[in-house]
Amino acid sequence: MDVPRPAFKCFDDDGRLKRSGTVWTASAHIITAVIGSGVLSLAWAIGQLGWIAGPAVMFLFSFVTYYSSTLLSDCYRTGDHVSGKRNYTYMDAVRSILGGFRFKICGMIQFLNLFGITVGYTIAASISMMAIKRSNCFHESGGKNPCHMSSNPYMIMFGVTEILLSQIKDFDQIWWLSIVAAIMSFTYSAIGLALGIIQVAANGVFKGSLTGISIGTVTQTQKIWRTFQALGDIAFAYSYSVVLIEIQDTVRSPPAESKTMKKATRISIAVTTTFYMLCGCMGYAAFGDAAPGNLLTGFGFYNPFWLLDVANAAIVVHLVGAYQVFAQPIFAFVEKQAAARFPDHDLVTKEFEIRIPGIRSPYKVNVFRTVFRSCFVVLTTVISMLMPFFNDVVGILGALGFWPLTVYFPVEMYIKQRKVERWSLKWVCLQMLSCGCLVITVVAGVGSVAGVMLDLKVYKPFKTTY
Repeated sequence: MDVPRPAFKCFDDDGRLKRSGTVWTASAHIITAVIGSGVLSLAWAIGQLGWIAGPAVMFLFSFVTYYSSTLLSDCYRTGDHVSGKRNYTYMDAVRSILGGFRFKICGMIQFLNLFGITVGYTIAASISMMAIKRSNCFHESGGKNPCHMSSNPYMIMFGVTEILLSQIKDFDQIWWLSIVAAIMSFTYSAIGLALGIIQVAANGVFKGSLTGISIGTVTQTQKIWRTFQALGDIAFAYSYSVVLIEIQDTVRSPPAESKTMKKATRISIAVTTTFYMLCGCMGYAAFGDAAPGNLLTGFGFYNPFWLLDVANAAIVVHLVGAYQVFAQPIFAFVEKQAAARFPDHDLVTKEFEIRIPGIRSPYKVNVFRTVFRSCFVVLTTVISMLMPFFNDVVGILGALGFWPLTVYFPVEMYIKQRKVERWSLKWVCLQMLSCGCLVITVVAGVGSVAGVMLDLKVYKPFKTTY
């Protein structure tokens, strides 16, 4: 339990070590969380919606995400946004402002969503690692070997890496990892964009239509499911509210944390929307109705393979960092609960020092932290190996999490915090926004369920090869 003390040079107003985050480190965390490998599916998403609805939906989600994030950033402190009590996590904010039953629902949805994302990132990273191996195999055999392989060894490699990185104690200590991951996300997004531009130039024409993939190429029912799935893809690609408060808790003050976070959000959403629009639109222009689910797989069979290898390597490095961004809130919550329940237990609360040759400062190890975090990574890795189509399940989690976590709770907390009068114009507009996003979540969830049902028809646990 933190004991408040005066804000000295090395401590903040809550008695914790002074936070050092800036607009740029917060922006790096956000970009790392937002620009995931999902950017590569946006060409497919726009392909389902067409040239009119595709970009319009993308702009709509960027606006909703930005606006709801500004509402949420005002909830970092309860009461006064400069001197009020700090909320260290998203759940702390919900408990402090809304309390009761809604706090428990929020916690269940948030941690289920975070857990699903870490599983999805494990699968996505293994696919990119396999893509590098397969491209080299394909070219070494002159195209004669189909190079089928299991994803399990690559998931294990990724899991071992995450076990090591998960031992970093606090979220604000991984700022460097987020910056590296953000650079990697720009790298593979830029490669996908460049290849899309080259393909358009080679075609000599912009492909695609105003209404998206046509009836005939797919059935009317498939068109509906794909449209719903496209909404889910875009919604999930923008969502990062689930870790916004945790990111804001790394920011130093003055100025007020909410002011810094709003600026970081503005920068990050502008950057990610620009990249999303360019990658999605150029990918659709290059391939039209044939736009692939992963933009990097659409340029022939791994050709130019060296450039695609660079892109896939960048994806892996990015997902290594993004995994930590989404896992750290789970680590922090469980460890806080354990410390509160067993305050006198050395295995839970005591830090043991280990001297490492060549390093001046000893490395501090907490037994519970080491065991729990390692077990968490092992669990996500095993589930990824058991159900390698889990990306579709993550799509469901993303769809279900979009409305409550990105819109509903921020709107309700803002109304309570700012005492917005019921049935006033502002209250009505906020409720209309919430209801509209609920509808999107429902239809996106239905589309994702349809995708899972198709996967179950060919399901073989631990035996899936690519």
